[in-house]
Amino acid sequence: KALSACVAHDSRRRSADFALATALVFAANGIKAYLFPSLRPTPELSFAIRTLGADTGVVVTASHNPPQYNGYKAYWNDGSQVVPPHDEGIIHRVQGVSSAASISKEKALAAGLLVMLDGAVDDAYVAMVKSRLLRPQLMAKAAATAKIVYTPLHGTGAMLLERIMGELGLKVMTVPEQREPDGEFPTVSFPNPEEPAALKLAIELGRKEKADVVMANDPDADRLGIAVPGKDDSYILVSGNQLGSLHLDYILHSLSELGRMPPKPYCIKTVVTTNLQAAIAEKYGVECRECLTGFKWIADLMRQFEAQGKDFIYATEESYGHLIEPEVRDKDGISAAALTAEMTLYWRSKGLSLLDRLEKLYQEFGYHEERGISKYFQGPQGMKIMSGIMDAYRAKQPIALGGIPVVSIRDIKTGFEWETGNPGKRSIDLPESDVLQWRLRDGTLVTVRPSGTEPKIKYYILCKTDVPAAGLEKAKAQTREKIQAIEADVRKVIG
Repeated sequence: KALSACVAHDSRRRSADFALATALVFAANGIKAYLFPSLRPTPELSFAIRTLGADTGVVVTASHNPPQYNGYKAYWNDGSQVVPPHDEGIIHRVQGVSSAASISKEKALAAGLLVMLDGAVDDAYVAMVKSRLLRPQLMAKAAATAKIVYTPLHGTGAMLLERIMGELGLKVMTVPEQREPDGEFPTVSFPNPEEPAALKLAIELGRKEKADVVMANDPDADRLGIAVPGKDDSYILVSGNQLGSLHLDYILHSLSELGRMPPKPYCIKTVVTTNLQAAIAEKYGVECRECLTGFKWIADLMRQFEAQGKDFIYATEESYGHLIEPEVRDKDGISAAALTAEMTLYWRSKGLSLLDRLEKLYQEFGYHEERGISKYFQGPQGMKIMSGIMDAYRAKQPIALGGIPVVSIRDIKTGFEWETGNPGKRSIDLPESDVLQWRLRDGTLVTVRPSGTEPKIKYYILCKTDVPAAGLEKAKAQTREKIQAIEADVRKVIG
């Protein structure tokens, strides 16, 4: 069949121009380009590729980066970002290009090589998200009293999220100063829902309205961050690990309660995402698989499991990426926001806040807390320094971190793991990546890896403490002491 591509863009400077230029390069090379007429969330681009049967796709976006950036995400025919060997194949071809063919927009339209999409893909995406919710009737039922505050952070999210929630009978309160798309992001310095400052206006509105939950998408609406009411008129930020755990718990609790658990259920988390999710999955007899950091690896596993007839339940990574539906093969902040609203209203109907439910999970599975540590190494020597740190670890593995003995080591670069008391190595089923992991005697997991996108080395501490008779607050204090001791050992290496 003739080749085709889908092209979308976000709200950044000249994103629309870059998207049209991209579509016209496809058209000039005889590849039919389906172009969204205005900005759209990144997850809808993934959905469109699958819905239209396209061979590839591009979204012009720099996601949650500051306004001076723009970028380009490339997708394969299953709606996932490209993974080896296709990424290397594309770069190899790019390096051989000396000029690009061109065609005018008018000629491309006349030849049928440029197709401006109408609202049909939007309609299909909205219907799909609504179909993936577990108790959509809750929205209309709670409409009179529910208060949901939302911000798209000047990006693409408001159009579709407001429509989805409205069709379910619930009006969201969108932060007015941040509702309209604006690539200058005038009200935030960094439009990233992982950053507390990005939710400042939304939390202010939430406090004023006494909102049940405050939600924020990043500008291309693939990430979701939330805040929930605490004590004394405060709002507590919920981490990506915590929200992923709440999602998985709610989905599995609901599928079980409603008698809708599929025969071969599985969920996916990355190797640096909280192990609380593995414990929740085990309770329901659901397979929990791990993959490398990045949603392209989650989508790669989904492709494999789909071929094996397994049933997708949920996927997440600690950096605020969540996916509730197999119709999209990238993180989806729109569907995640819709599910979060439903989940909030469900637990509210049981007399619980999201924080209450999280504490119940800690009581059942142990207290889990995570901390990330990063150190930048700029300049031409930066990569060399980071490689030296990783080489030094491999030459002499730590025997303890924070005073807690290391009991097992996993080296994803060499593809092996082993117990410290047993030199026999086992192979691991993960693609090669420069990642080292140490499991400590108390179940804590410490990971180190150089960033794939920035000149920095990253550590992830996933700490777990069983809740003693003295209670949850005691477990929290013990956990934070352990994390501080582990961080002190890390700082001795990186400064």
